[in-house]
Amino acid sequence: MRADVQQVADGTYLVHGSNTNWVILTEGDAATLIDTGYPGDRQQLLESLAAVGSSPEAVAAVLITHAHNDHLGSAEYLRSTYGTPVYLHEDEVPHARRDFLQQVSVGQVLGNVWRPGVLPWLVHVLRVGGTEQHPVTAPAPFTGTGALDLPGRPVPVHTPGHTVGHAVFHLPEVGAVVSGDALVSGHATARAKGPQLLPDMFHHERARAVASLSVIEALSGDVLLPGHGPVHRGSVEAAARLARERAA
Repeated sequence: MRADVQQVADGTYLVHGSNTNWVILTEGDAATLIDTGYPGDRQQLLESLAAVGSSPEAVAAVLITHAHNDHLGSAEYLRSTYGTPVYLHEDEVPHARRDFLQQVSVGQVLGNVWRPGVLPWLVHVLRVGGTEQHPVTAPAPFTGTGALDLPGRPVPVHTPGHTVGHAVFHLPEVGAVVSGDALVSGHATARAKGPQLLPDMFHHERARAVASLSVIEALSGDVLLPGHGPVHRGSVEAAARLARERAA
């Protein structure tokens, strides 16, 4: 299965892996990679870099929205193989090291297996290494404030709730927000389509996840690049507001 690479703006690509997304920002052949999919998505990840004219050697940094297995999958591989730095919010750094784990357990999933889509999703997770742990040996926190000095000039914004250190990335130059799992547009276990929170079992602190939608609502943009689901075009403010209404 090949990754689905979609160009959404100049130098900005949303890549659909196996039930999860990552984002590539390019300047020439240099790139910033936001999230890395499941461990089993590695070949798709490498192919997606080639598809946009880059390579793992040219990745200036890996930015991680949050350290769940379906976003952290190949981060340590890139760090240990190519020396690529891996950055997260300071509160998420110990999560990436696996000093603790804030992720839905197999027991919690089995408790929800009666819900539509959960069993096929779980089978897929097992097939792509979703229960494996691939901690990042030396993750680092974002430094400074404002835009990072990386291709795409992403601006990290702390949006806790899904995990304690979840961050989204604002791309003001192209009017987009990379929202990770703080705001998605679909999921294999969700019936709803369009802007929404993930089902409750996936959030470490649901109330904080709902509150963080107000943070996203304040970000300017008309393109949403979620961790799950298709690209959403339209006001980011309106998308976050709709998700909050749906979560009420």
